[in-house]
Amino acid sequence: MAICKYDNVVEIVELECNPPPMPTCSNGLKPVRVMDPDGCCWHWECDCYCTGWGDPHFVTFDGLYYSFQGNCTYVLMEEINPTVDNFGVYIDNYHCDVNDKVSCPRTLIVRHETQEVQIKTVHLMPIEVQVQVNKQAVALPYKKYGLQVYESGINFVVDIPELRAQISYNGLSFSIRLPYELFGNNTKGQCGTCTNNTADDCILPNGKIISDCEVAADEWLVNDPSKPHCPHRGFTTKRPTTTASGHLLNNCTESPVCQLIMDSLFSQCHPFVPPKHYYEACLFDSCYVPGSGMECASVQAYASLCAKEGVCVDWRSRTQGACSVKCPSHREYQACGPAEEPTCQPSSSQNSTLLVEGCFCPEGTTKFAPAYDVCVKTCGCVGPDNVPREFGEHFEFDCKDCVCMEGGSGIVCKPKTCIGGNQTTCEEDGTYLVVEPNPEDKCCTLTSCNGGGVLPVESILVTTLPLCLQSVTPNDAKQSAPHVCWDLKRRVNTFLEDAVQFTPVPGSPVYSNKCQDCVCTNIMDNSTQINVISCTHVPCNISCSAGFELVEAPGECCKKCQQTHCIIERPNQQYLVLKPGDIQKNPNDMCTFFSCMKINNQLISSVSNITCPDFDPSACVPGSITYRANGCCKTCITNTSNIHCSAIPVMKEISHNGCTKNVSMNYCSGSCGTFAMYSAQAQDLDHRCSCCKEERTSERMVTLECPDGSELIHTYTHIDSCLCQDSVCGIPQAQQGRVRRSSPRLLGRK
Repeated sequence: MAICKYDNVVEIVELECNPPPMPTCSNGLKPVRVMDPDGCCWHWECDCYCTGWGDPHFVTFDGLYYSFQGNCTYVLMEEINPTVDNFGVYIDNYHCDVNDKVSCPRTLIVRHETQEVQIKTVHLMPIEVQVQVNKQAVALPYKKYGLQVYESGINFVVDIPELRAQISYNGLSFSIRLPYELFGNNTKGQCGTCTNNTADDCILPNGKIISDCEVAADEWLVNDPSKPHCPHRGFTTKRPTTTASGHLLNNCTESPVCQLIMDSLFSQCHPFVPPKHYYEACLFDSCYVPGSGMECASVQAYASLCAKEGVCVDWRSRTQGACSVKCPSHREYQACGPAEEPTCQPSSSQNSTLLVEGCFCPEGTTKFAPAYDVCVKTCGCVGPDNVPREFGEHFEFDCKDCVCMEGGSGIVCKPKTCIGGNQTTCEEDGTYLVVEPNPEDKCCTLTSCNGGGVLPVESILVTTLPLCLQSVTPNDAKQSAPHVCWDLKRRVNTFLEDAVQFTPVPGSPVYSNKCQDCVCTNIMDNSTQINVISCTHVPCNISCSAGFELVEAPGECCKKCQQTHCIIERPNQQYLVLKPGDIQKNPNDMCTFFSCMKINNQLISSVSNITCPDFDPSACVPGSITYRANGCCKTCITNTSNIHCSAIPVMKEISHNGCTKNVSMNYCSGSCGTFAMYSAQAQDLDHRCSCCKEERTSERMVTLECPDGSELIHTYTHIDSCLCQDSVCGIPQAQQGRVRRSSPRLLGRK
């Protein structure tokens, strides 16, 4: 800090930071250090961490445990007051037991701006997961528009660096971690509020806090057309309650897997992560879904949290194969592997010290690259054949001679050099070059001459185009025969050395080269007394269909049509032509856009749709409905009456005449509809102000304790409920200050 002393003398004093005491996070996690806005000092915060596993069991952002057996699609987390365009996490559950009593997670859905990531469980045992973005399957790692998806051990992670948000899913369990700095006091859904207080976690969509989270969870429905049995969001008809409660069956036999959580195996983790809820969930799963291995999810979820606290336990080896993980043949299971597996192409790792379980490259080998599931002993090259190569190694691939080189793109290829004596010209009349595959090398060809003008009479097989089917011998050479295409012009007396020369008869085709169509005409050349051969060029295409252009074709007579643009068919037999790299919105539907990409010299077109969050026009301020920046999704100024404004319980000390008492009382908190927008009727700006104020109050009495041991009966005003209420905009600043300084009146009597 700079302090002005006197006469332009400035003293620079270092700002003294007094770190606050470390708080206790209600969700059991360690608090994190967060820099103050001034960038000099720091304070503690408890990050928002929600997890779910099994069939299914939930622990909210603030650490409240409950079970819920709904089999629809639900909101896990959304913002109360949206600060990020179209951000939310959702879960699709289904009944996973034969009696339709117990539900399991099937798909985790993450929406962020224009992208929707779906991580689907396509097979339960063994676990098989597929990742889709905007309904299209993608390969991992995937990175686009500020969002990335990658594998970390057995988990599939959606990472949004700008929000410091990480959402993971492995087919049996999920977790959501958000920074309190960005999402504190601003979450809703089945994961509850993120306030470091479990008292307000069972929240309804209308903002009301209730005591039963299982009842609240059933209200967070997402409209899903693929599930007609699920009512739409806002549906008021009473839905049937779930049939499986958190109580165990009377004849249930405890799975020995569950006891691992309470045994000494995890004793080092017990002080950091209380095991009670995970043990109870494990017993529940072993009772209601016996023999399914579902109880492994509870131990897996507990072990994952322990690993985050630095306690890694190899527990699967103690389950006698009941919870084993099957790895591909080129990988091996590790209970404590790196969250980001090292590769030959190192990248900056933010979680280098975090341990996770999964399938990793064996000791002595390294994963080649994030996008290549290949383990190599030495870091060289890996081509499209997924075969590791050492630097300097030569090999053949796709009929090309390739070499693995250090630097650049790694593998460099050039067309294969074929060894062999191929003819380039044919000198004899009537012969032409013929290209045939080399039987000894499929990548090379053999070129030879075919046809001929002088053939032995003993075996004359007439071969013009088209082929004639009649053989001519010396005995009938002068006779006319059907299908004979040649006339005898010259003859040698000795049959043993007989040779004949043939020329085409008028009207028969004659081969010149593959780029010409030739025919023997009736016109005779006066000097040679031989019929004239007439030739025309082989007809070529002079135009191509939309999206294609004529290009030179080496070795061919004609140019060929080659695709240069993507063609996207639209209604009414209309076509959209895009060049590679183009992205164009549908002018008739702003929620749909078309794109064209070039992959491996092949053009691929795609049609993508923006998935909009649920929109309820009835919840909007009249006249405020408009579109988001993407031009697709609707938004509005929310009419927040009775939605965000609520009474928040707090313990507060009441003091009067030296006598005190801690009392639970309410205060009003929440955002209300304060906004300004243009009014067409008034032809001016319309300001509307609403603040969260008390709706109903009551006078309550409390007995205060005095220092001398006596008691004092005191009356205070208690807030029973809160409501967003209209205020008058434009109050003078001085008057606003007086309003803010007002306080409840305290009354006391002996």
